[in-house]
Amino acid sequence: MKFYQTEIRLPPYKRGFHLITQLILQELPDLHKVNSGMLHVFIKHTSASLTINENADATVRADFESHMNVLVPENAPYYLHNYEGSDDMPAHIKSSLMGTSVQIPITKGKLNLGIWQGVYLCEHRNYASGRNLVISAFGL
Repeated sequence: MKFYQTEIRLPPYKRGFHLITQLILQELPDLHKVNSGMLHVFIKHTSASLTINENADATVRADFESHMNVLVPENAPYYLHNYEGSDDMPAHIKSSLMGTSVQIPITKGKLNLGIWQGVYLCEHRNYASGRNLVISAFGL
């Protein structure tokens, strides 16, 4: 079995949902050496998340942001954790709802995503300074 791992720092992104598939691929040049396996991407933060969804129409990402803000609003009167601003506790909840990692099959050295799928960074904070990802590829 082959195993490749790297940790990268993403540049700061504004609050919202952002396609990062190409950034991930750029940072893992050995992916082509895995004929059959898995890619695991993990975000090392509690106020941002990762998911896989539509990669072509930007309105999908805008709608995700709008819906998450309705689902998990800021300034809920029952939030106790608000030391870092009104977006802090909602960001933690959104991160847990969306998840901190994604797994993608690798087939013949390429990500085996659907034609309309891409990896999103879900940035839930208004002023994040950048995010760290651990990217692991393994297989035969």
